[in-house]
Amino acid sequence: MSKKRIGILFGQEDTFPWALIDAINARGGDEIDAGPVEISYLKDDGVFPYSLILDRISHEVLFYRTYLKCAAASGVKIVNNPIWWSADDKFFDNLVAKAANVAVPRTVLLPHKEYPPNTNDKSFRNMRFVNWDEVFTYLGFPIFMKPAYGGGWKDVYKCDNTAEFFAAYDQTRDLTMMAQEAIEFTAYYRCYVLGRNRVRIMMYDPKQPHHLRYVANYHTPPELEARIKRDAIALCEGLGYDMNTVEFALRDGIPYAIDFMNCAPDADRASVGDENFEWMVSNMAEVLIDIVRSGRKLELTGNWPTVMKTEKPIDEPITA
Repeated sequence: MSKKRIGILFGQEDTFPWALIDAINARGGDEIDAGPVEISYLKDDGVFPYSLILDRISHEVLFYRTYLKCAAASGVKIVNNPIWWSADDKFFDNLVAKAANVAVPRTVLLPHKEYPPNTNDKSFRNMRFVNWDEVFTYLGFPIFMKPAYGGGWKDVYKCDNTAEFFAAYDQTRDLTMMAQEAIEFTAYYRCYVLGRNRVRIMMYDPKQPHHLRYVANYHTPPELEARIKRDAIALCEGLGYDMNTVEFALRDGIPYAIDFMNCAPDADRASVGDENFEWMVSNMAEVLIDIVRSGRKLELTGNWPTVMKTEKPIDEPITA
């Protein structure tokens, strides 16, 4: 019987992919092996040489994204699901979080500041002027403005007043932006969530330089740790992600999910530290091997259609 192959699709990162390949091969025995994905052109016959592909780069290379969607439709298991990932956005995820009883900051979705390509004023005849007083009353200052699509802290602004808000909004071009209440936190946590059941809670301070962010030290009572793990798993079950990082800001004893759409999260040894890196490599190897052995069928989404109760009355709000 030929071995089942796990392919790692990655870009500029070096430490994590090679360590993960070695960890899978050390555990796979005569059944499973791993290596870098090799791609040339894509033929339309639906034939692929991999049982599973871990995707670390298709959000930046659209050719890879199409390759992975076709692979998923042909029976290859993909982590994370490229079809749902293509449809996902941070504002929608907030609604999933609330439906899963996870606390999130108050958030609104804003119209484009500039016309997207190939549109003009007639393209927006359904739009009405924003009542900014209502927005500011709902959110309160300070406000964070961030893209609904994207990551890496690109185009993120903290606004302490209306003047700063509109100055930031003027810089957002044709991006789809969210405005979100700022959570003034007393502790901050970043969690690896693998396989929707393995959670590593890492104390984290986003206000520090990158190389110092994982040296934070907060007092974390057992009941808070349990709540963070429950919420992190609930989010990844709802979204159907087997590799993610979930960030929580603690305010008045409540962990608020701040950022939880990190489907190719940072796993570089130099930034996350040796202990976090070794945990990530070991557990990700086991998760991928388990998925290959499980015969799990293609999932188009996580469990959010059930969690969000899509049959509810349309005028009934979603509340955490």
